[in-house]
Amino acid sequence: MLIAHPHGHYHFLQGIDPYSCGVIADPGYEIVHVTLSRALPWREGFDRIDAHLKAEDWAARSDATHRHALCAIELRSPAPFTMQGFIDFNREYCAVLQQWDLYVGEHNPIARTNVAPIDLSHNAIRPPSEPVLHAFSYVVANDQIDRQTLIVAGAGELREGILVTEGLIRPGDTSPESMREKATYVMQVMDQRLKGLGGDWDLINAVNVYTIFPLEGILEDILLPTMGPAHRHGIRWYYTRPPVVDIDFEMDLHGVVRERIL
Repeated sequence: MLIAHPHGHYHFLQGIDPYSCGVIADPGYEIVHVTLSRALPWREGFDRIDAHLKAEDWAARSDATHRHALCAIELRSPAPFTMQGFIDFNREYCAVLQQWDLYVGEHNPIARTNVAPIDLSHNAIRPPSEPVLHAFSYVVANDQIDRQTLIVAGAGELREGILVTEGLIRPGDTSPESMREKATYVMQVMDQRLKGLGGDWDLINAVNVYTIFPLEGILEDILLPTMGPAHRHGIRWYYTRPPVVDIDFEMDLHGVVRERIL
């Protein structure tokens, strides 16, 4: 169900407690995507978001606080959580969103991706020691914009997105056949969420894939054919694990006009 945010100037696709399934800016507004130049511990990251949105002068608006502009969050975690660990972290995370008065009734409107980079310390590449903020997105007024801008939240091969281990597709099986099944399911979710937002693939200019498993066969047989006109932007493959143990393939999407580094 697509729900209007009464102050944020965007609509969101209803998800589950920790996140919405995606967001799309209202006419006359756009979503700006911001990547941090250096990842910050996630609570400190929210302080950075707060300062940045204040600088955008949302506080001068009569119908919203500056924080209502926030519409999407991207996190990086030290390692995949157990299902219960993920639920516990989400409880802390959602408490911050509620403190910011971001909920719409009982619904969390903020889209999210949370993945776990692989430890390659032998090559001096290490995951964060705690969950960190990698990127965020927010809404600004733009009466000149001539296209819709949107974010599709991250999703892995967890049926219906319900946080129970019984919903996992072929847990523990990473054979090529199993990975194709997982990727097919996730791509279907991406397409459904995109269409649920009222968007289509011609709006998408970033397709992100999060897995440590080979994409041979998956890319040409499953991803690119569904992407349609978005295929010309290629994909971004992040060598990471999804946020929960035994989830092996995750994706998210966005279509924006402005990408910023902060």
